[in-house]
Amino acid sequence: MASIRRTLSPYNDRSYQNGLNSPFSPQSPSQKLFSQGRTTFSPVRRFVAGVFFRKHQPRKNFQLSWKKSLFRCFMCFFLGFLLGMAPFNNDFNELRQGDLRNSDFSFEMKPEVVSDKRTAADLASVEKPKEDDLVVAAVELGVLERTDKTDMKKVLDFVPGKQLIVVSPTYNRATQAYYLNRLGQVLRLVKPPVLWIVVEMNEASMETAEILRNMGIMYRHLVCVKNNTDVKDRGVHQRNTALEHIERHKLDGMVYFADDDNIYSLELFENMREISRFGTWPVGMLAQSKNKVILEGPVCNGSRVIGWHTNEKSKRLRRFHVDMSGFAFNSTILWDPKRWHRPTSDPIRQLDTVKEGFQETTFIEQIVEDESQIEGIPLGCSRIMNWHLHLEARGLAYPKGWMLPKNLAVVIPSK
Repeated sequence: MASIRRTLSPYNDRSYQNGLNSPFSPQSPSQKLFSQGRTTFSPVRRFVAGVFFRKHQPRKNFQLSWKKSLFRCFMCFFLGFLLGMAPFNNDFNELRQGDLRNSDFSFEMKPEVVSDKRTAADLASVEKPKEDDLVVAAVELGVLERTDKTDMKKVLDFVPGKQLIVVSPTYNRATQAYYLNRLGQVLRLVKPPVLWIVVEMNEASMETAEILRNMGIMYRHLVCVKNNTDVKDRGVHQRNTALEHIERHKLDGMVYFADDDNIYSLELFENMREISRFGTWPVGMLAQSKNKVILEGPVCNGSRVIGWHTNEKSKRLRRFHVDMSGFAFNSTILWDPKRWHRPTSDPIRQLDTVKEGFQETTFIEQIVEDESQIEGIPLGCSRIMNWHLHLEARGLAYPKGWMLPKNLAVVIPSK
């Protein structure tokens, strides 16, 4: 009997319809994977399968599929955000386990330590920039002008020295403008840094302020407020005002009392920078009334002071024979007594109660104990670097604004 074999389509295969050979049949690897954790991780499995494995929706529920897609996108974004913000360092875990209220948060960025394992030979082989290259670079950047090459090297080799604090008391008189301009022009030629402290009595005049503004140097314009009836020596109180200013602001430098009517050389200011504590030098004084020159100052063996010059018998009782413009001292003595081992911390000031001519020695006695703490400049104290002139035009009226109110009387008529 002949058998007729009927060909069946896959859709009519009952075994296929029952899922025996389907991808998710119990025999398939995926079904085995999900079946292994059915009892323990079934909620997790359902959640992951519901979010990441999309099942075919019937046609009638197609309208709800976009909502589930949007929900899946939101869940993926939320999980990524949590993973990105989750702390994985041990410091934060320790902080989380402790008390947050008692913890210190530090946002300081510590520089990364890089170990340099180069040898001395490698460092020596590194080519350093040449001086000529620095000059060319400075010209290209506009720091220096295109001048002589040697002048540029001098500018690059410039090293600022100690600051000079020049104290000048002044007052209104006919020759005040001439004296201030002359001293200011000298200070302009001194190598910086230089600070010029000009002190006036009771009020600051507009004429003095204009000269200081146009001088082109660093200055401070101070006023000494004092009753003129109680003033015995005006310059003493003006210098004390400058000393109080230096002490209050802790200005560092070499203090020098330079009256505006004296004559100074540039060599004097350069030698001041070599002083460590207290320095002195001889001063030439012109006595107009006696018509003679008086030399006053130290006698030196090198830079060590071994004696004093003096020509006036009335002042031989002084401890130190020095003129007011014949010494300079370190400003830190005023506001740092521990550095110089001063026995007391009393303020150092000039005295108005002593006899005229003794203000210098009583002031120096507050700074040094003896000649061993004094330096003589220049070497050997053999040069006079400034002159104290007692030249004053008495009886001349002080012109307001240093300007003539009207033309002078005509003596010779013009032709």
